[in-house]
Amino acid sequence: MTRGQRRLSAVATAAIVVGLSAACGGTNTTTPAGEGTASASASAGAGAELSGQVKSDGSSTVAPLTSAAAEFFSEEQPKINVTVATSGTGGGFEKFCNGETDISNASRPIKDEEKTACEGKGVKYAELTVATDALTVVVNKENTWATCLTVDQLKKMWEPGAEKKITSWNQVDPKFPNEPLKLFGPGTDSGTFDYFTDEINGEEGASRKDYSPSEDDNVVVQGVEGTKGGLGYFGFTYFEENAAKLKAVEIDSGNGCVAPSKEAAQNGTYTPLARPLFIYASTAAVKRPEVTAFLDYYVANIDKIVTDAKYIPLNPEQAGKLKTDLDSLKSQAG
Repeated sequence: MTRGQRRLSAVATAAIVVGLSAACGGTNTTTPAGEGTASASASAGAGAELSGQVKSDGSSTVAPLTSAAAEFFSEEQPKINVTVATSGTGGGFEKFCNGETDISNASRPIKDEEKTACEGKGVKYAELTVATDALTVVVNKENTWATCLTVDQLKKMWEPGAEKKITSWNQVDPKFPNEPLKLFGPGTDSGTFDYFTDEINGEEGASRKDYSPSEDDNVVVQGVEGTKGGLGYFGFTYFEENAAKLKAVEIDSGNGCVAPSKEAAQNGTYTPLARPLFIYASTAAVKRPEVTAFLDYYVANIDKIVTDAKYIPLNPEQAGKLKTDLDSLKSQAG
């Protein structure tokens, strides 16, 4: 499966099921989140193959990372099914705090109200930073005027007060043409929406409502691609997969125009739209050997996984913290 195929699969409403045991002539054993399997428990210390199911849900931005990890992992543990669903960061946390999933993919940190929900259900967890992303603003290929936008210009487009008022590009900047402005972006359950509105509009969730929202980034791509005055935003990886269809806009946060790139995100010059990406794993899930095996593989092979999914790798300090955080979670799980 190619990265593009994996990305399109990841945003489908059905979960991805990775690691079919048929490839090795076995039969899969699936398990509800939070419960173990006899075969997994019995074989955990015997060096034999494990079986069971690892359930994840959440951010469509992080889904390709966890999907890549699952694909590689299935080569070593073909009897463990890893499912990756994409209900958005907020939707993923809702399921996670209800104990329905083992891992929550998130493009922003967990909110206080989500922490409270997890505490109310007795769900303990750890936050694991797995990669860096450069949130990318895109325009139509025929757009010749918006090669670089300031944070103030983006705010002028997207702030709540712009609703039904800022409807043409020349209202953003008199130098721009009198071209209708059509905005596309993630829905309100998306961590990408939360991050963008916080960094650009100064308040998480503050946004005009008269834009075309979708939890499927492919819909945003199609919207901008088909609209000369279109503008949207999503993760850097998805832009790379669609670079032939769209143009990335440079961002000026006060120190000049900077294009989104791995290097700019790592060195801190791409501001304010570079961000960390996370997975959250529950203590209860880590007590099951199939979940621990998957997380161990994820962390031990993080560079390979991030490179395959075309995200921005962790620096050595961040990679060391990731391993320490996972070790701490496993210690808490006993």
